[in-house]
Amino acid sequence: MQEFLRRAIANARKAGLEEQTGFPFGAVIVDRDGGVVADGSNHVMAHFDPTAHAEVQAIRAACAARRTIRLEGCILYSSSEPCPMCLAAAYWAGVDGVVFAATAADAAAINGFDDAFLYREFAAPRAERRLPTADLIGDEAIVVLKEFNERFG
Repeated sequence: MQEFLRRAIANARKAGLEEQTGFPFGAVIVDRDGGVVADGSNHVMAHFDPTAHAEVQAIRAACAARRTIRLEGCILYSSSEPCPMCLAAAYWAGVDGVVFAATAADAAAINGFDDAFLYREFAAPRAERRLPTADLIGDEAIVVLKEFNERFG
């Protein structure tokens, strides 16, 4: 496990210090046999993409390499505790587990990368969140959902 965490940390160093593609976060996805499926490093700045976190980059690359949207049998190693978006991506990808080095509290204390706000927002009722949202013409969207389910469900 430590060798994969060290690889994720090296990917963080690459992103934040060497190539300066984004913030200092890195990840690696490893299969059950200990083979590296994909590496990921933060590319938020290089891609002008706030979703280009290291874990998401690694998941995208692993899924592309395996030509699937499911990563059962794989472990996601990360240089730091995944943010809510990256944790959700790990769930959607179906990895068997997540192992990280630095905690979210470490990242918040050192660099100000504080995910606590997002967890509070997600837990709050929709009407109380700082980001206003609205739902409209749901009946039209439901038609497409039903059509898809009838054809592929």
